[in-house]
Amino acid sequence: MMRKFAKWHIWLGWLVGVPVLMWTVSGLVMVARPIETVRGTDLRKELPEQALPADTNIAVSLPSGTTRPVRAVTTQVERGETVTRIAYMDGTAERFRADGSKMGPLTDVEARLIVAEAISGGDKVADVKRFPADAVPFDFRREMPVWQVMLADGTNVYVGIESGQIEAVRTRWWRFYDFMWGLHIMDLQTREDTHHPILIAFAALSMFGALLGCILMFRRRKARVKVPT
Repeated sequence: MMRKFAKWHIWLGWLVGVPVLMWTVSGLVMVARPIETVRGTDLRKELPEQALPADTNIAVSLPSGTTRPVRAVTTQVERGETVTRIAYMDGTAERFRADGSKMGPLTDVEARLIVAEAISGGDKVADVKRFPADAVPFDFRREMPVWQVMLADGTNVYVGIESGQIEAVRTRWWRFYDFMWGLHIMDLQTREDTHHPILIAFAALSMFGALLGCILMFRRRKARVKVPT
């Protein structure tokens, strides 16, 4: 029986050796740097909160007939102007001035100013591109219209055209991390599916091979006694 286990272990080793190595390498890469560095959290500046003027009157109301559930309503001073932001559950957002008038879509100049103000190195812009909700870059993967502000160091900062906020920071390391995550879950296409037959099958085979290896550790090896001639 032990000989059969040994043969199975060898064949399983050949079969799952590459996936196991891939899981190990990708896992090492993903823990090599703090998650704050990967997400670009360390690039975000801590901006002082600007208090609303004491005589501020907010005159904002939801459009009549709207059926979209509201997730949050916030009012704050942004670049010297009082802005009320309504975020909906479907991911969209609207901005209003204090007098209730709706603010238009964010311009590329405003996106540059937001990034320069809130991101370290955000004043060194290489390019700015606008993307509609149905054609966002792969490193963003959220259905909402955004400005992609590309910095000189390769960092992509995404600013929502409707929300007027920084929605994501994608560093070079984040993109490499994202590729390794795709290898880790064996899904390079969407990099989100952690439950598919290929991953489950290789994980099960790897576990079975590891169990066989543990069993074979207790195999007794009898020394051969040489009989003198």
